[in-house]
Amino acid sequence: MPQHLTDLDAAVDWLLARVDGPLRIAAPLALGKPHRLLNQLYARIENDAARPLQLYTALSLNPPMAKGDGLEARFMRPFVERHFGTDFPRLAYADAIGRDALPAHVQVEEFYMQSGALLGSRQAQCGYTSLNYTHAADAVAQRAPHVIVQKVAFREGNRRLSLSCNNDITQDTLDAIARRGLPRPLLIAEVDPQLPWLGGSATVAPDFFDLVVVPPGPYPQLFGLPRQPVSDADYAIGLYASALVRDGGTLQIGIGTLADALSHALVLRHTDNARYRAIINALDPSLATHPLVREAGGLEPFEVGLYGCSEMLNEGFRVLVQRGVIRRKVHEDLTLMQRLANGSAYTADHATLAAEGEYLHGAFYLGSPEFYDWLRYLPEEECRAIGMRRISEINQLYGGNEALEQLQRRDARFFNSCMMATALGAAVSDALEDGRVVSGVGGQYNFVAMAHALPDARSVLMFRAVREEAGKPASNVRWNYGHTTIPRHLRDVFVNEYGIADLRHRTDEDCVIAMAGITDAAFQPALLEQAKASGKLATDFTAPPSWRRNRGDTFAAVLAPFRADGSLPDYPLGSDFTAIEQDLLRALTWLKANTATPLAKLRTVMAAMAQATGDNDAMYLQRMGLGTPGTLGDRLNARLLRLGLARTLHAG
Repeated sequence: MPQHLTDLDAAVDWLLARVDGPLRIAAPLALGKPHRLLNQLYARIENDAARPLQLYTALSLNPPMAKGDGLEARFMRPFVERHFGTDFPRLAYADAIGRDALPAHVQVEEFYMQSGALLGSRQAQCGYTSLNYTHAADAVAQRAPHVIVQKVAFREGNRRLSLSCNNDITQDTLDAIARRGLPRPLLIAEVDPQLPWLGGSATVAPDFFDLVVVPPGPYPQLFGLPRQPVSDADYAIGLYASALVRDGGTLQIGIGTLADALSHALVLRHTDNARYRAIINALDPSLATHPLVREAGGLEPFEVGLYGCSEMLNEGFRVLVQRGVIRRKVHEDLTLMQRLANGSAYTADHATLAAEGEYLHGAFYLGSPEFYDWLRYLPEEECRAIGMRRISEINQLYGGNEALEQLQRRDARFFNSCMMATALGAAVSDALEDGRVVSGVGGQYNFVAMAHALPDARSVLMFRAVREEAGKPASNVRWNYGHTTIPRHLRDVFVNEYGIADLRHRTDEDCVIAMAGITDAAFQPALLEQAKASGKLATDFTAPPSWRRNRGDTFAAVLAPFRADGSLPDYPLGSDFTAIEQDLLRALTWLKANTATPLAKLRTVMAAMAQATGDNDAMYLQRMGLGTPGTLGDRLNARLLRLGLARTLHAG
């Protein structure tokens, strides 16, 4: 039986007494990190060069920090305090990495980082390890960790502990360590009463851990991802993507506003199909007859429902389950699944599937406070239908259960996001061409490869057609780029706000034409000229007139009525911002876009100086701490805010 402690300092004493010299510690990604224990350990060794520390982990999450006294900081500080709590235990080592201030005897290796947060950190960039998610366990095993630390959930009356939010790689790592003939590391659990308890394969026996720490309260809130507003471009992408999903199939989605838009579109397709078809027809009248949409069976509601199988469970899956889209259950009995597939199932098989089957599998979860409450208070029957699994079981087919997993993952659609795509089908998702890492590969390559391995499966990479670079628009469809995440020989389906490009098994010329067809009109001529110069496109090729519609104002105008009537809300999965904060976010977004260049900033400031006070400005200024601006800078900020509100709120 494990030893139990309630004092974090005593837990660090226990650890240090059992490991001599340098420390090699492994910790799960994201929510599964025991923040309080790691902070106590870091505080102990930060100034003790005699105890070098190597930490192997990923996605070290800290709330954003507001800097300065500008509008963004004024908006952020009260929100962060309310959303994350004043007592959230920031990871001290992560803050140090952000400042390039880790001491020389401390090294942190991560295989995934918070998107864009550490582009300027030399220590983070040097300590990044590029790995597929399924390779992370063996990479950690190769380091021969002394200790694995993990946050767990406890339920009164149940002797087992739940790995809950992170069933992803701990057990895979232990297996990889054993295969290498290395000693089993010490396992330390930090119990968090705030963590939802999930049963089944997420639980471990009491003697799985060597030490269980139950720190004293109060217990900080779990890290909650703030839900962001969904833009017109996001909705266009989500709508196109939703038409590719086959009823009775399998769904994997990532995280972010593109996934939010896709989830909302799938819910709309199922719960209000007439409205969904009206939006689809307005966006693209030809979409219903697109070959890939026909392949998926059309735009009907989900009679059978979907099975969710995704490395990360998030807000989208909550809503898809609640609205009845995800409900197709699978079972771990191969012969039962075979009988279901070939039509020879017994009545008892259907009863077994209904009682024991699961409709949602994931390896880790991360979401909003509402998402955690959903998991926390799920009725027992629904909770049993969610299975937290090892990453080796979610992100790949090989491993001995291929026959079963093929039956479970029928008609799979794997949706992920990328930053850029090339005209020949490569995808850029995790890093810049100078080598700096934006986030990480994670499971994207796994799902792309699995889409090619599974019959009737497709990989769909979603991206926005245009980005801002130095205040100017730039195309995200590139001829070439100095970094690749997904090689072009694994090209499949790309979706952006201008449509769908099916590249699987296509010639290079076909790929160029398909990708140019979803490129913003302003960038099509240069892309086509480059393709012709490179010998990849016939010299007499001419872009069809319909491509000229690929402009942001076109789809925005089409979607405007559906935005106005509430069919496509700003926050389709719920919001963590108050109504006033939502209005402020729109104003701040407008201001950011209109101050991106020196000339634009000058014009905006001049307009702000002439802006009259709006009827409701006072409550917004009060929220931003600008009710009675004293300094010249505060008065300018107040005027800028009034202008942003006038352009985004009063004008509507």
